[in-house]
Amino acid sequence: MFREVRQEKQSLAKEEVAAILERGKFGTLALQGDDEYPYSVPISYIYYNGRIYFHSVPSGHKIDAITANDKVSFSVIDEAKTVPEEYTFYFRSVIAFGKVRLADEAERLEVFHAFTAKYSSPVPEAERRAKVAGCN
Repeated sequence: MFREVRQEKQSLAKEEVAAILERGKFGTLALQGDDEYPYSVPISYIYYNGRIYFHSVPSGHKIDAITANDKVSFSVIDEAKTVPEEYTFYFRSVIAFGKVRLADEAERLEVFHAFTAKYSSPVPEAERRAKVAGCN
């Protein structure tokens, strides 16, 4: 269904892919936008319970695109190194393909708490939960 990595040396083990997704904070979500043009948006995410979750407001271009076509691509760059003498860059990245869906209410709350744990980790959990109570 999806193409294999062309250069085997660039292929990563599943454990490495998971580690990159867990470490990363931002990626690029690619969708089919208006008039079938590609729509690629930088986005915060978490890798939680073996799935990638994105943060979004409840309406807008991204949600419209997801509603129209659930097939997406998502990429994260982990490490990048400039090698000027070779006129190149070396980097590790993950590219994922799949179908996206809007989370139901119970799942959304659980994942939202995981988001706050990742992006607000110095704040004690009880304080985080109190501040996000009632947020959508």
